[in-house]
Amino acid sequence: MATYGIDFPFRDSLEGKFLKMTGEAEREIRGNLIHLLLTRKGSRYFLPDFGTRLYQFIFDQNDMVTFGLIESEIRETVKTYIPNLDITSINVMSAEDDPDERTTFNMMEDERLFRVSDHSTKPYTAKVKIEYTVTNGAFSTSDFVILNI
Repeated sequence: MATYGIDFPFRDSLEGKFLKMTGEAEREIRGNLIHLLLTRKGSRYFLPDFGTRLYQFIFDQNDMVTFGLIESEIRETVKTYIPNLDITSINVMSAEDDPDERTTFNMMEDERLFRVSDHSTKPYTAKVKIEYTVTNGAFSTSDFVILNI
């Protein structure tokens, strides 16, 4: 099995394997996207524009203005730092309006779900589903990521 890079985010391990490597290109792309989105802008030395301002939206109101700002922040950042990733759609909604409550707050179910908030803050949480496609030469890969902010 080939390794592509470091798997992100880091997870707890009872065996001491906190730093896992990615074995598939799809996991590497997903890891790079999550790394970019969950890094606070200004936190990396020598690359202060890397990351997003998503953490600043945590205490903002769940309205269409905030949802539009979240979407534009994600699109601009991905266009700058992962140019071969084409965002198909970004769906931002309030976690209270989510018809599928299982995927909103259950991280054990799917590796593509990442959250910044917890279950007690559900009325104040925005759910962001990002669907994307990556084309490398002749091959194309589609996947999605869900963030709860």
